[in-house]
Amino acid sequence: MTHIGTEISPTHHRARLAERRRERLHRIEPRGRREYTARERAEMFVDAGSFVEMTPLRTDGNGKGAGVVIGWGRIDGRGVVVISHDAAVASGAIGAIFAETVQKAQRHAIDHGFPIVYINDSGGARIHDGIFALHGCGGIFALNVEAQQRVPQISLILGPCAGAAAYSPALTDWTIMVKEQGQMFLTGPEIVKAATGEDASADEIGGSGMHTETSGVAHLEVTSEREAFHAARLLLSYLPSHVGAPMPDLEPRRPDPVAAERLPYVVPDKASVVFDMHQVIDGVLDGGPRLELMPAHGTSILTVFGHLDGRPVGVLANQPGARGGILDAKSSVKAARFVEFCTRFGLPVITLVDVPGFLPGTVEESRGVITHGAKLLKAYAEATSPLLTVIVRKAYGGAYIAMGSKSLGADYSWAWSGAEIAVMGPGGAVALLHRRALRDSDQPEALRDELAAEYRENVARPYLAAEAGIVDDVILPEETRDRLVDALATLSQPAPRTQAYPQAGGARAQR
Repeated sequence: MTHIGTEISPTHHRARLAERRRERLHRIEPRGRREYTARERAEMFVDAGSFVEMTPLRTDGNGKGAGVVIGWGRIDGRGVVVISHDAAVASGAIGAIFAETVQKAQRHAIDHGFPIVYINDSGGARIHDGIFALHGCGGIFALNVEAQQRVPQISLILGPCAGAAAYSPALTDWTIMVKEQGQMFLTGPEIVKAATGEDASADEIGGSGMHTETSGVAHLEVTSEREAFHAARLLLSYLPSHVGAPMPDLEPRRPDPVAAERLPYVVPDKASVVFDMHQVIDGVLDGGPRLELMPAHGTSILTVFGHLDGRPVGVLANQPGARGGILDAKSSVKAARFVEFCTRFGLPVITLVDVPGFLPGTVEESRGVITHGAKLLKAYAEATSPLLTVIVRKAYGGAYIAMGSKSLGADYSWAWSGAEIAVMGPGGAVALLHRRALRDSDQPEALRDELAAEYRENVARPYLAAEAGIVDDVILPEETRDRLVDALATLSQPAPRTQAYPQAGGARAQR
C-alpha cells in the first residue's frame, strides 16, 4: 500500500504502464475461420506502421476491453479511420462502452473528413447491457447516416454480423463479405427455427453468396481477409477523402491496345446477337486496375470504377451478355445506388447504353419495377457531377430515358453510328403499326422483315436525335475515348468567379 506523500520512482510508473499495455494488448488466438485479431486486422489494412489506436486502455465496468479497436492510419498516404470489432471480448457484442467507443471514432472521421472502414465481427447487441446497448446502437446508426453526406464508408464482414449489428453495414456505402466466414442476418438459425420451423444454416440465411447474388445487401464477395483488405483499399483509391476533397488522380494511361483496336468490331452486325460490354470498357478507359461492384447481382447492369485520362470515374453500363442488358427491379436499384454514390462524391458517371427496355410481366410488376425504375430516373436527375452518355447499340422506350438521357441532365450524349433510338424495337413497332397489312399478307414474315428494316433505317437510327439536338453527335466507336476525355476536361474547368445574372436549371446548373 502506498502512503500519501510517498514518492514513486519514474521506473515504477513506466513498469506499471508497461503492465497495463501487456494486459490490454495480450493476443488471444482467433477462433474458427478468423485469421487475425481485431488489432492485427486494423494494422494490416492501413499502410505499414501508420495505425494509431485511439483509447487503447478503454475498459468496461468489469475491467474488460471495449470490445472494439478504433484508430486512424493511412492508405497510400491518405488518412482513414478504422473501427475493428474484437470477437475475443464477449464475441464482439455491442455494449454501451463498445458503442461509445465506435461513436468516438465516427465523430473523429466526420469532423476531420476521413473515410471510415468498419471491420465487422459481432454477434449483435450485448444482452447484459439491455437498453443501454440498444441506445448505443442507435447512436452508431445516427452517425452512419450523418457520415453518408460527408465521407465514404465501407463495411468488411469478417465474421458474424447479427441482429442490431447488421444495420450499420446497411447504412454504409459498400459492403464486402468473406466467403464461408462472414454472415449478416437479423435473426440467426436457432431463432429462425424456433419462430418459423425453418431449418437453415447461417450461410443460407445470411452468407456472402446469398447477399451478393440474391438480396443485394452486400456488394462484393472475397475469399480471405487479406483479399477483403485489398478490395477496400482499391475502392478507396477511386474516391476523395470527403465530399469536396481533391480527387486522387493518376498519370493518364492509354487503353489496352488490343481492346482499343477491336472497339469498332465489338458490336455484332445482327441486333439480336449479344456481346460483352466489358470489351467496350476495356477499349475506352485507361489501362490498369478496375473494380466492379455487385458483379453477381442484377447482372444485366455493370457498375465499374476505373480511370479516364488519369481521373477516377464510375461506369454504368448495360450488359447485353446478361438478359440482353434489360432493366428490371434489381438492376434498377443497383444502377440508382451507383449513380447516387458517384455523384455524391463528385465522380463523373460514364453511361454505356445497349438497353431493349424494362422487363415486362407480372413478376417484375409485383416486384415494384415502376418504383425501382423511378429511383434510377431520380438518381440521374439529381446528379451534380459530370454525366457522359454513349448509346452503343440500342436504347428503347422508357429505358432510353432512364439510362442517363439528355432529358435527365446528361452533360453530353453521343450515339454510335449503328445505334437505334426509338419508343420500341423495330419488330414490336411494325407489329403495332402494320398489323392489318401483316394480317392480310400472303408472306407476313417477309413483309415484317422488310418493314422492320425500313423502320430501323428511317425512324430508329440516331441521326433524327442528333438533328434535333437530343444527342450531341453521331460518332464512330474509335472516337469515343477522345470525346469523353475532351468533355471531361471541359466540365472539370472551374466556374468563373463572377456571375452577372442568376443561373437557371436547378441542381445541374449549380455544378
